[in-house]
Amino acid sequence: MSPSLSDSPALSRRDLLKFSLGASAFLATAGLGASLSGCSSSVAADGFAALRRSDLLFLRALIPVMLDGAVAVEAMPSAVDGTLKNLDNGLDHLSPEMLKLTRQLFDVLGMTVTRGPLTGVWGSWENASAQQIGHFLERWENSSLNLLRMGHSSLLQLVMMAWYSRKESWAHCGYPGPPVV
Repeated sequence: MSPSLSDSPALSRRDLLKFSLGASAFLATAGLGASLSGCSSSVAADGFAALRRSDLLFLRALIPVMLDGAVAVEAMPSAVDGTLKNLDNGLDHLSPEMLKLTRQLFDVLGMTVTRGPLTGVWGSWENASAQQIGHFLERWENSSLNLLRMGHSSLLQLVMMAWYSRKESWAHCGYPGPPVV
């Protein structure tokens, strides 16, 4: 007779705290390792003030998935480019500490050693399907780890703020635009 779910041992608070602490230490170590090894450059990509080339690879894969249904397929390349420019402008105006934290998030998502286990996307972002990226977003949104849920929330807020600050997004959400003065 197999044990029922109620007979199996539950994860205690102490075990959950140990696991969360271990996961946090792993992510912090991975981010620090990337920074110290030179994998994480702080040099902005050509034409950008804050976003790096590695960030662009990830974001160019992520943004179309997040904007799916809000943008016509033929307008998606322009929407992605405009959203990236707005996102870059927003990041360029963050405090140094907040920019550092955002870059650490992008580093964890960009490094092969952390990207696969944490996101389920084992190859490069530019080769990931929309379904894989959607699954990664859902995985982080519903994670039992607060750190991953916070990462999901940060990504969602960054991209959506950059998108909805663009005039072309206003019609989709019913916003008529600012009043004419």
